[in-house]
Amino acid sequence: MAEIGLESRRAIADVFNSAVAAAAIGAAWEIGALDHLDQHGKLDIGQFADDRELDTEATAAVFQALASVGVVERTDEHVLPGPHFAETQRARSLFHWLVQGSGALFSAMPKVLPRAARTGGYYSRDAAAIGFACREINARFFDPVFWSVVSGLDFSYTRIADLGSGSGQRLLELVRATPGATGVGVDIAAPVLEFSTGELAAAGLADRVSFIEADVRALDPRPEFADVELLTCFMMGHDFWPRAECVATLRRLREVFPNAKRFLLGDTGRTTEHADGEHPVFTLGFEVGHALMGVKLPTLDDWRGVFAESGWTCKAEHLIETPAASFIFELEPA
Repeated sequence: MAEIGLESRRAIADVFNSAVAAAAIGAAWEIGALDHLDQHGKLDIGQFADDRELDTEATAAVFQALASVGVVERTDEHVLPGPHFAETQRARSLFHWLVQGSGALFSAMPKVLPRAARTGGYYSRDAAAIGFACREINARFFDPVFWSVVSGLDFSYTRIADLGSGSGQRLLELVRATPGATGVGVDIAAPVLEFSTGELAAAGLADRVSFIEADVRALDPRPEFADVELLTCFMMGHDFWPRAECVATLRRLREVFPNAKRFLLGDTGRTTEHADGEHPVFTLGFEVGHALMGVKLPTLDDWRGVFAESGWTCKAEHLIETPAASFIFELEPA
């Protein structure tokens, strides 16, 4: 074996430690530690653990992992924000998607590579955790652009449908912001729908919003869809592909929602410009994860090439900086 230099040993140790820290970031967000530090500027581990009925030693280990990558700093008495805390706060939901939501997929990597194994439901992910993460991913990265687009619509709407509705947050906010409007959410994951139904009850909108468990790629016309004027779909458009299936799905949506005046389609595509070792946050996990799941991610140009054939016109496209290659396509019936 060739002699291994100190630089390589340190680099590989950093890879190992970062894998542990990635899990700790998602956990620290979920237990409220990141928000506590953001609001108060410091955290007493014992008090924080007691207040939330957490194991003190295990909680301290989470902060040890965060300190190893500069997310926090530790003193004898407190945990303080570290030099990379602000960026961690910004990207925390992306880490949660990676580890808490998709961790089972990545840990099963050697098992999902053989061709013979890649049939049926050959992998698993935590749908509820992914829904939890995507709720903030939408709010933090997509919503500023989304609400700008909504405010610029050249028609009024009273009926909304959200495809792949997840936690239901986008649909609830749209209905809440539009007096008299009603909405329907569609999602294939029963655990996510249970969560969104609870959110619906808490919001006091049970008389204006409903949720349906169905596969967006194989929808049939329903009375609830007939009068939808505004159609939205975020963070699941890549599931429409490969190309022929995407064209068929988009055509089907034209039929299922015959009165839709605008379709706001937001998602993250496959990047083409990043060299190995230069991937921004989320890109590598998103692209490798979907390759493991057998999903060939489309690029922005791939998307641009299907609209005319599927009966839609792209009125405008709105690009989003993070995650890389993210967009909102503003579509209308051709």
